[in-house]
Parts: sequence; structure tokens; C-alpha cells
Amino acid sequence: MKPLEGIRILTIEQFGAGPYGSLFLADLGADVIKIENAETGGDAARSGGPYPLGKNDSLYFQGWNTNKKSVTINLKSAQGQADLHRLVAGADAIMNNLRGDQAAKLGLDYEALGKINPRIVCGHISAYGRDNARASRPGYDFLMQAEAGLMSLTGDPHGDPARFGPSIIDFMTGVTLDVGLLSCLLRAKTTGKGCDVDTSLFDVALHQLNYAATWYLNGGYTAKRLPRSSHFSATPVQTFPASNGWIFVMCMTEKFWRALAEAIGRKDLLEDARFVGMEQRAAHREELTAELDAIFEAQTMEHWIALLGAIVPIGPVYDIDQALESEFVADIGMIKAVPHPDLPAMRLLANPLKIDGERPHQAVCSPLGADTDAILGASARSALNA
Repeated sequence: MKPLEGIRILTIEQFGAGPYGSLFLADLGADVIKIENAETGGDAARSGGPYPLGKNDSLYFQGWNTNKKSVTINLKSAQGQADLHRLVAGADAIMNNLRGDQAAKLGLDYEALGKINPRIVCGHISAYGRDNARASRPGYDFLMQAEAGLMSLTGDPHGDPARFGPSIIDFMTGVTLDVGLLSCLLRAKTTGKGCDVDTSLFDVALHQLNYAATWYLNGGYTAKRLPRSSHFSATPVQTFPASNGWIFVMCMTEKFWRALAEAIGRKDLLEDARFVGMEQRAAHREELTAELDAIFEAQTMEHWIALLGAIVPIGPVYDIDQALESEFVADIGMIKAVPHPDLPAMRLLANPLKIDGERPHQAVCSPLGADTDAILGASARSALNA
């Protein structure tokens, strides 16, 4: 099942946030057409990372761009604008992740494109937004984690501020735009009128503070990094050392705390005045950690997960290789073979969505400009980039 089949979405995108958002739309059946500039080599991700795949392609690029087509257009040329307008006339939406001041300059907003197609929805991802003093500033994921306060909450309290490993703000921003874009598409189907829909890396990064922001804004409480990746208030919610690695235990409720104490043979902890409630356990986190460390260190990760997995939220702390090679990941089908002309055995992460119990089909993104003739007509190629 392809729930977005029949919907055409144009994209002008680079690297992460835009491509990750349109990845979901393409995997769900939308006809996603990447508009790329042949003179610059297209999406910069095509040359990104340590593993190229022939010319103007890479493993890094394919990880963000399955099921998409590629058309080469120079949007700064008169011919390029004419070709863009031809595509817009038959499209449902267009999205970009350009610098905030570029969309209007390139005629990618509703003010320009609504005259060609009143139903068009124009989605915009920028670093800081298109309507403020920072509209012209470039920006990337890690900068947003830094300024939005997220790095102050990540890592060991005695170490340097740390960012989240992968580009989590890019991912979140892409999906956030998807929600807005699809919502506006539903309205356009009903009313016949499109619009602009915006989000920014900074807005999304700040929004991830969520309950930490709510606590500060209403109670003046400033959350801080805690040892062992602990929760700010719930305890024990943190890492513990097993004899052969680390586990993460999450007793987010009194029910799980009682179940843990009983399962490890330490009912006495339930009567200890230091640990009788969540507030008391948080106040005596170090003492409780010492008690539990002594227990968990005596057995392996596998032992504790087998003993506690069905009654307490618990999981292993894995490296990337362990995570990807786990039997569970294989069982649930989260890694798929997606053959590439230059790497027939290429494997990618599967889409995390299921429709009627099935994960969406994935195919490689087209080579740079490979769909130009088919979509714009054979005569268009010679006129492009004029």
C-alpha cells in the first residue's frame, strides 16, 4: 500500500533535514522529484562520507534519498525558472531546506508559485526561520543543539558539553515539516488553496527541551546533566554496569521500582526510608546507585535482560555494530537489501513505519539528472542551465 501515491512533491534540498523529511514522503508513495543543479554536482550529500558509489553518488546520499527521482535545473537561470513553473503546475507541494532568505529570492514561496498553481503547498526548512533577523544566516544541526541548550543536558556532568551522536535535529526537523506539509495538503485538497508552511532547525531544537523548558518557564528549575545518563527526576532511570557491559534500567513508576526490588531479591530496599518514593530516591540517587551497582555487576547483561525483560523496562547499551547485528533487528526487518548499480548487495535501514503490517518498499535514488528527459521532455536537457 502506498498511501501517498498520486501526490507529486518537488524538493530543493541538501544534506539532512530536507532529504530526511522527503525520504518518508517518497517511501510512502509520493512522486518525489529532487531538483538539483548539475553545475554544482547536485545535492552535496552525493559526494559526502567515506564511501562513494560511482560518480555523484555515495552511501551517505542513498541513506537519505531512497525512492526519489532527480531532475537537473539551474533555478538561477530564466530557462530554469520556466522549467520549475512547468513542474509546479502539475505538483501538489514543493519543499526546500535553503537558507532563510533564499526561498523568496528563487521564487519558491507561495507568493510566487501560488500564481501558477493556487493549490501548491510550499514547505520551508531553514536554519533560523524566514521572518526574523537571522533569516540570512546559515546553520546546521550541531549549532542548534548548542544554542538551544541541548548540549548542556547531554553527556557526563564532569565532562565537556556533548552533542547527540547522529544529526537528530535534522531528523526531527524533516519529520516536523512532513506533519505541517501533509496537514496543509489536506486543507488544500478541501479548499483549493495552498500556502507556505515553515519550520526551522532552531525552533525544532528548542522544542525538544519540552518538559525541561516547562519546568524552567514555570518553576525556575534548570535541569542539569546527571551521572549515568540519569533522568532528571525519576529514579532509578540510568545505566548500570553488568559483568560484561552496560544495561539501562528505567523504573519510571513505583510499580516498576517495586518489581525491580522484588526480582533482584532486595525487598528490603522498599522499606528503606531513603528510597520509599520517587522524590526520596532522587535525593539519595548516589546511595541507591551504589546498592544496585553491587548487584548488577555480579551478572551479565544477558542474565539481567532475561530475568527482568518481561517485568521492568531494561535494555543493553550497545555499540553501533552490536545494535545493527542484533537478532531482534533482523527479526523485525529493520535492515533491507536495496540493490544499487555500483553495489548490488547494498543494505539500508528500513523505514520505521508499517502500513498494514508491511514496511514501505525502498529503491535507490536516481543518478543526478537521470529523470530530466522523462519529466521535462527530451528537448529540455539541452536548454537547462542556459
